[in-house]
Order: sequence, then C-alpha cells, then structure tokens
Amino acid sequence: SKFSVVISKVSTGSYKRQVYEVPSGKQLVDQAVIDRITWATWTSVLGDEVIGIWSRHAEKADVNCACVSHSGINLVTGDDFGMVKLFDFPCPEKFVRTFFCIVTRSSTVDDMVLYCFSRRRMTEMLPSLNL
Repeated sequence: SKFSVVISKVSTGSYKRQVYEVPSGKQLVDQAVIDRITWATWTSVLGDEVIGIWSRHAEKADVNCACVSHSGINLVTGDDFGMVKLFDFPCPEKFVRTFFCIVTRSSTVDDMVLYCFSRRRMTEMLPSLNL
C-alpha cells in the first residue's frame, strides 16, 4: 500500500545534499531509498537531476536557486550573473542548453517561483515583462 511520509532535502554549504525524515530528524543515507522518493517540490541546485544547469565554466556558487514547475517538466534557475534560465526537467546530462534565458537588471537572482505556464505561453509573455 502507498503511504505518505514527510521528507526534507537540504543542501549544505559544502554542496552536499542531505535527506531527513520529518519530524524525527532521522537522516536517510540509503541511496536506493532516496532514489525512490517522489518529491512534491524541488528547489535544490544539487542532485543528479539538475547536473545540466551548470555551464562549462560555472563555479559551485554561481547558481543560486532553482524551482521545478508543478507539472514537473520545467526547471527555472537564477544565478550570480542576473540570468533566469529555463530548462527541461530533469536535466541529468552535463552542459545542457537552456530553453530560454532572460538577463535581468539585477546583478544576482537569489530566489524565484516558476508558475505553471506552458512554454508557448511563456515565450509569448516574456517580451512584455520589460525586464
């Protein structure tokens, strides 16, 4: 039978991904168990599922935030260069090309939420955002 357990994933300052049961705080270390988890949301820049967000010359601290769409098919990231990039999710291959990139007026992008727009709708809407 299916059951629901609250699990939290955190990324440490040393760029390690750790998974915990809530509220017990017990750390899950069995990779086979972790690999079977279906995440309700994804906001991590770490993991096999997002290897492709890192450009060839990026340093670990360059990508600040990520958010997967509710449909689970798109990922948006924000980085130290003021860029917001849209990827397919998951993107497990290295150096994946972005679907869409916006250069903001900000020097860094630290947080964002991806609303459920289709790619077509986003492409139509983005020029009107006046970023």
